[in-house]
Amino acid sequence: MRLTTLTLMLAATAFPVSLRAAPAIAPDPTFTGGDLFNLEAAADPQISPDGKVIAYVRRSADVMSDRVRSTLWLVDTRTGAQRPLAAGPGSHFNPRWSPNGDRLAFLSTAEGGGAQLTVTWLAGGESARVTGLPNTPTSLAWSPDGRQIAYAMAVPDEGAKLGAAPAKPEGAKWADPLQVITATTYRSDDEGYLKPGYSHLFVVPADGGAPRQISFGAVNDEGTPSWSPDGRSIVFAANRSPEWERDGRISDVHSVDVASGEVTTLTKHDGPTTSPVISPDGRWIAFTGFHDDRRGNQDSKLIVIDRQGGSRRILTPSLDRDVQGPIWSADSRAIFVGYDDHGVRKVARVGLDGSVREAARGLTGTGYDRPYTGGSFSVARDGSLAVSAGSAVRPPDVAIVRGGAARALTRLNAWMGSKRLGEVSPISAKSFDGQTIEAWLTLPPGYRPGTRVPTILEIHGGPYAAYGPNFATDNQLYAAAGYAVISANPRGSTSYGQAFEDGIQLSYPGRDYDDLMAVVDAAVAQGVADPEHLFVTGGSGGGVLTTWIVGKTNRFKAAAAQKPVIDWASFVLTADAPNVFGPYWMGKYPWEDPQGYWARSPLSLVGNVKTPTLVVVGTEDYRTPVSESEQYYTALKVRGVPTALVKVPGANHGGLTARPSQSAAKAAAILAWFGRYRDGVK
Repeated sequence: MRLTTLTLMLAATAFPVSLRAAPAIAPDPTFTGGDLFNLEAAADPQISPDGKVIAYVRRSADVMSDRVRSTLWLVDTRTGAQRPLAAGPGSHFNPRWSPNGDRLAFLSTAEGGGAQLTVTWLAGGESARVTGLPNTPTSLAWSPDGRQIAYAMAVPDEGAKLGAAPAKPEGAKWADPLQVITATTYRSDDEGYLKPGYSHLFVVPADGGAPRQISFGAVNDEGTPSWSPDGRSIVFAANRSPEWERDGRISDVHSVDVASGEVTTLTKHDGPTTSPVISPDGRWIAFTGFHDDRRGNQDSKLIVIDRQGGSRRILTPSLDRDVQGPIWSADSRAIFVGYDDHGVRKVARVGLDGSVREAARGLTGTGYDRPYTGGSFSVARDGSLAVSAGSAVRPPDVAIVRGGAARALTRLNAWMGSKRLGEVSPISAKSFDGQTIEAWLTLPPGYRPGTRVPTILEIHGGPYAAYGPNFATDNQLYAAAGYAVISANPRGSTSYGQAFEDGIQLSYPGRDYDDLMAVVDAAVAQGVADPEHLFVTGGSGGGVLTTWIVGKTNRFKAAAAQKPVIDWASFVLTADAPNVFGPYWMGKYPWEDPQGYWARSPLSLVGNVKTPTLVVVGTEDYRTPVSESEQYYTALKVRGVPTALVKVPGANHGGLTARPSQSAAKAAAILAWFGRYRDGVK
């Protein structure tokens, strides 16, 4: 049978199986797809107020369910001794300490269904579920006296209706009722088709009881709540204007009276506000945001206003980086923020006087199929930081930072010491205009200097994102198969400042193509990359650039475009953020500039493509919808260009590699495709 569409399954190259396997005589030093089930990672480290204990989310794969589950662990910051807090059935996540550190609130699916708010008393170890909610709560926040917990949750409504079906006879089995959609954004990549309703704020007694809704209206109040020191009000960020659906980047800081539900708007900000937090002394509110200049991407600054919404100050005007997640110091004199710098996640301590001092570096996240920047942190009263930190050859562990020095407290992947992994080193190149482009080169295990090897250019998505010297399963699987892998940050990448990001403003894809070619040329010049055996792949924005590259050059033996956009006009009106992608990325909507849209669409270059190109997409992708990949596959097919379409069942855009088997199989499919052309066999 000839298959033109491949349903993704585990390939033999990922999991070799023999009916009568020979007994193992030594551990396999090769990093394989099966090893993805052994990986563990630390996330969301939350340090206790006194700095003695860190609660963290431990993510590990269940080989029987093929899913990653989350458990909660406690680690002593002095000895590194660990003990489980919630490691039973279900997943447990989002830990948050009570103000005096005697209890820990978290979300748990232990009893089945949606996640519920659970509280554990640390002294005795007793736990109690304190909610029985119809939807999953988010953004937990303890009141200062420890008596209540605030959270956000979706509140359903009936939705729009048009007419009515006839009366149904008793016992009849009719079709589902019509689905009437009136929202601008009616589906999202995270949730699929959105249910009618709005997100609002609630409070619930910390020892259980009936929750109480405190915000209302036909708006979404889903920002993380922050309590005032007296416990009488909560600040949050939201767009509560009548035009909130069309204002994709506008939001303000609001305060809601916990007793009455009265909402007061504290800012009138022409742009987004994110993560407002009240200082411990109650005098200030810090948040991140920017004045909206209608750019494709803008870096947020750290902003402080007084408690009544006045006296606005930007504290990081000279830090040309995007800052995130503000946390106040206990003395209310400084704010800790995270930011990326040249592909490395750092934490800065920003004083109210505007001083900026690096407090930690080397944070990493848990999306480790590719080497994206990421990571999280928390701060104790004494200024100690708990961070998730890893390396180019290890997923993140928990580390404690005191006095500027970081000390690892966990070693979750000690088994990887027996694996021969590809070494990762920096590489850079000068592009056409003299701009320095940074990248990281992963070498095959046991690489001998001076040897040329097949090389994969692996391009990040976003396009406003960044790679760094972080662990990446895709890269290690490619390296184990004998390839060198280039992970580049072309212009448009974050962590290099606003001007570097603006290099693709209203021109993506464009000269970022030249940046990528310059880095490939540098790898060739170093004697590593074999110019006769070059391959290219990338996902999302990297999929865009992959399809753009094969329309511009034939230097690559084969390509694999993962979840690409190939026609900007069809993408803008079917993706899950039309009010951002159209005006901010393209400058206009398709009917206002059809030629401009076409000139930047990879589909316009498909007549030039000769490179054998695999197309990969998740079946539930609502960010770069499946139709984009299907269009490209069909265009290549009718032109006679070698191609195949790989669909990942049940996967959305962000979760293309969320299930370990699919992550391993996707990499195996790409390697199998490249293998067809690696030795000149087509």
